[in-house]
Amino acid sequence: MIRRQAFLLIVFSLVAVAAFATAPAAPAKSAPDATILPKSFAGWELQAAAQTSHDPSAADATNPAILKEYGFTDFSLGTYAQQEGRKLTLRAARFADASGAYGAFTYYKQPEMLNEKIGDQASSLNNRVLFYRGNVLVEALFDKLSAMSAAELRELAGMIPLPQGGARNLPSLPTYLPKQGYVKNTAKYIMGPLTLDKIGSPLPAELIDFSAGAEVVEGTYQGSSAQATLLLISYPTPQIAAEHLRRIEVAHQSNAQQGGPAVVDMGAFAQKRSGPIVAIAAGPLSQSEADSLLVPFHYNADVTWNENTFFDKKNNVANLLWNVVLLCGALMGITLVAGLAFGGFRLALKRMLPEQRRTEDDFISLNLDQSVSKTGHGA
Repeated sequence: MIRRQAFLLIVFSLVAVAAFATAPAAPAKSAPDATILPKSFAGWELQAAAQTSHDPSAADATNPAILKEYGFTDFSLGTYAQQEGRKLTLRAARFADASGAYGAFTYYKQPEMLNEKIGDQASSLNNRVLFYRGNVLVEALFDKLSAMSAAELRELAGMIPLPQGGARNLPSLPTYLPKQGYVKNTAKYIMGPLTLDKIGSPLPAELIDFSAGAEVVEGTYQGSSAQATLLLISYPTPQIAAEHLRRIEVAHQSNAQQGGPAVVDMGAFAQKRSGPIVAIAAGPLSQSEADSLLVPFHYNADVTWNENTFFDKKNNVANLLWNVVLLCGALMGITLVAGLAFGGFRLALKRMLPEQRRTEDDFISLNLDQSVSKTGHGA
């Protein structure tokens, strides 16, 4: 009876510890979306509650569909003031990832702007400064610039909340644009057909085929007598890129005579594929210049981990292994304590009540040595 009770005690303890260790943690309360604009920075104070919206029309009433192509999520508008009486208006648009913020930055950036060192990239024109940090694009409009305006905006950029995991990665496609002959501030990163049509391109959206996972960067280059356009189209695999390059070549050669989508006639036309990227050069220049524009372009394979690693308490493998070690230690401790308690209880009972011990509580003994002795003596 005593052994049975001790056994049940051990089993119950093991089940209780295992249930406690493997029980799912209580779901954490979902944190509210982090605000884009701070209440104060570098001596600037927010005058009233910032206006927020999830409607892209609130950010840009003219181009809401283009903002959607870039992955727009929400918008904030705030008016700031300093004690000296200066005023500052901030318009901040947040996107799903840094690629969207970068693409929107290139869309709104103008060639006449000056490059600034604010956030990840910045440009300015008179009292207007445009910069992005992570997945947030900010437009700052000063009523009056000062020598400290850039430093103040750098402090603001450092306070902008950053996205997690792969959402912070910038696209690598713009880095393949050749530098020689490039016209400053003309690179446009394009993520959808509406943006492509608005910016203008030597290829129609039907040939590029954004539904196949294409992303595009376009830049303007200076030729000997005119400017040309260089278009880089990135596809998920080299096989998809090769197939779309064949379609572009057929469309260019047929010039839409068979009813297919036409390549825009811009004079010289040159094409090239390297890995999953298709390069198109077109413009009012000689064919040799168009071909030479593609010479520096070459794709270099680069592996980038852009998936969320989930290094939280719930998904961290190291945390799981540590919990397993703790569970094993707890089980060993419970087993040791239960064994000592069981043996100690039997020993105490044997010493305190020797005359009331029952024979069935003793350990079973076969007494093989005595049986062998008796058998040998009989023989």
